[in-house]
Amino acid sequence: MAAPAPLDAAAAAAQASLVTVTEDYAGQRLDNFLIRHLKGVPKTHVYRIIRSGEVRVNKGRAHADTRVEAGDIVRLPPVRTSERAEQKAQAMAQEIARHGASSTVGGYAPAAEFPILFEDDFLLAIDKPAGVAVHGGSGVSFGIIEQLRMARPEAEFLELVHRLDRETSGILLIAKRRMALKLLQEQFRERETDKVYLALVSGDWPAKQRVIDKALHKYLLPNGERRVKIVANDHPDAMRSVTLVKVKSAIAPNALAPATPFTLLEVTIKTGRTHQIRVHLAGEGHPIVGDDKYGDFELNKALQRSAPGVVALKRMFLHAWSLKFNHPKTRKAVQLQAALPEELQQFLPSRQSPAAEETETP
Repeated sequence: MAAPAPLDAAAAAAQASLVTVTEDYAGQRLDNFLIRHLKGVPKTHVYRIIRSGEVRVNKGRAHADTRVEAGDIVRLPPVRTSERAEQKAQAMAQEIARHGASSTVGGYAPAAEFPILFEDDFLLAIDKPAGVAVHGGSGVSFGIIEQLRMARPEAEFLELVHRLDRETSGILLIAKRRMALKLLQEQFRERETDKVYLALVSGDWPAKQRVIDKALHKYLLPNGERRVKIVANDHPDAMRSVTLVKVKSAIAPNALAPATPFTLLEVTIKTGRTHQIRVHLAGEGHPIVGDDKYGDFELNKALQRSAPGVVALKRMFLHAWSLKFNHPKTRKAVQLQAALPEELQQFLPSRQSPAAEETETP
C-alpha cells in the first residue's frame, strides 16, 4: 500500500488559521492568548508550537512572553482542539459519575450556573452561595470560576474581578471581556466602588464606633492555613486597613444563646485586605457569629444546636449585600443588591430594633 503523499506548503498553510487580536486581549501574553484560543490543548503543546516557530505574530516569530496588541495577526498552526476538548469533557463526566461533583480526582470542575443579578456582553454578577470557593487552589480543586467556564464553553473570556472568602455569600463580579476586567479592577483598586456587607456580631456594638483604622498582618499557621492579625502601625509587615461600620439593627438574645445580644452591621471596607472585616470586628470584641477562624467558638457551637422556634446558624453571618460601580462600557452607575440568604434571614427575628439615633447632650 502506497504511503500518502506529503502535504505541500500551500496545503499545510491552508490548515492554519489567522486570528486578529481584539481590544479585549490587548496587552496579554502570547502564551495566555493561545491557551484561551486553543481550548483543550495541553499547555506543554502550546509552548512547543511557540518555540518551534509554528505560531507567528504579524508573520514573525514570537516568544511566550510577547505581548499581543489590538490588530495583531496571530497564525495558529493546525491542532486537534475539538477532539482534545471532547476527551477532557468525557473524562470529567466519568470522574463525576464515579466520585461525585465534589471529587478532586483529576481536578475537573463540574459545570454549574449560579443566581444571576446582572449580565450583559461585558460582565456577569452572581449571588455567590456560602461554602463555595471562588477559584481552585489551597486544597480546593475547583471554584466558581472553573464551574462557570465549564458551563459556558462558548465563552471566550471569563475572569474574576474580585474575590470573596469561601464562607462569605453575596455579590461576585465576573468580567466577560479583558477590557471590562481591567476597568473594573481599576475601580476596586482605586476604591471607586461602594461595597457594603451585612455582618451579625455578638454583643451590643457601640453606635459611635464607626471607623476601625488598624493595621493588619497576614501569616501562615504551621499547617499552611492563612491567618491575619492586628499589628502596630510600625510593624515591618503592617498593612494599613480601614473599615467603616454602621449599626443597622439591634438583635435580642434568643433561646440558643439567651445571654448574648447581637448587632446587625452594615460594613464598608476602604482597603481590601484578606479577612479584613472578620479580624477588625473580632478585634473590637464583637466577632462575626459563625466565624470558624476568628469567632467565639463556644457561641458558634451553641448557635448550631436546634431549639423550638429558633433556626440554628450553621455558617458565618457575613454577606456581600450591596455593590455600586460604573459600567466598564457605558460608564453609567450600576447598583446591585443581593438579598440575605434564607438561612441567614431565618436566624433573625421577624421584627428588629432599629439603630438608635444619636442625640447631642444639651
